[in-house]
Amino acid sequence: MKKLKLFALTAVALTGLTGVANASSVLLASDDFVGITFWIISMGMLAATAFFFLERGSVAAGWRTSITVAGLITGIAFIHYMYMRDVWIQTGDSPTVYRYIDWLITVPLQMIEFYLILSAVRKVDSGIFWRLLVGSLVMLIGGYAGEAGYINSFLGFVIGMAGWIYILYEIFSGEAGKLAAKSGNKSLVTAFGALRMIVTIGWAIYPLGYVFGYLTGGVDANSLNIIYNIADFVNKIAFGLVIWAAAMQNTSKRG
Repeated sequence: MKKLKLFALTAVALTGLTGVANASSVLLASDDFVGITFWIISMGMLAATAFFFLERGSVAAGWRTSITVAGLITGIAFIHYMYMRDVWIQTGDSPTVYRYIDWLITVPLQMIEFYLILSAVRKVDSGIFWRLLVGSLVMLIGGYAGEAGYINSFLGFVIGMAGWIYILYEIFSGEAGKLAAKSGNKSLVTAFGALRMIVTIGWAIYPLGYVFGYLTGGVDANSLNIIYNIADFVNKIAFGLVIWAAAMQNTSKRG
């Protein structure tokens, strides 16, 4: 019964958001492949958001914050993708600032997830939280400043890469990585490893897009939008599903 009520509230809220996002939209052309990818990704984010909030009550108390944040990540992405889809349909463009507004909110939340899942099974120093948060902000602010032309594009790329490399160090060899390895929790170790692969391999698409889209050329705006859209779809939803799977495994063991 609680799940049914939560589903109803989620559906009403997200339907309302959909209505707001579509209030001034025009029809999506059947041959607009870029616009179609915006639409598919937004619906995928909507479904993932509903799923995470519905499943929140099914996991152990220590994991509920992580599942809530996973739902917030996809929910924020859903709203942004609906808006970006409308802008694309009306103008044929997807301004850099719109995509970075999404990333500046959702990517730090994803980094905080590493801290939250560690906290679900053991006591963790808050320094991990702040280091991952700062690393993600350096990566994003540097990348945006370079892409938007506020600083030299190559310098922006270097700053962004420095932030990403720092994040990778922290989750592989830094305190966060060491705590995960020593946790003694098999499902956490598996989830932590999967999340690291998403941040390493899945996120590699973004700097590659930066290089070929802004530094060397060779990738047109349409292709770049499609690549970024698919990357966001996989990286955000898969990220949350990995956390949900670990939470369910820990919950079933306790049960």
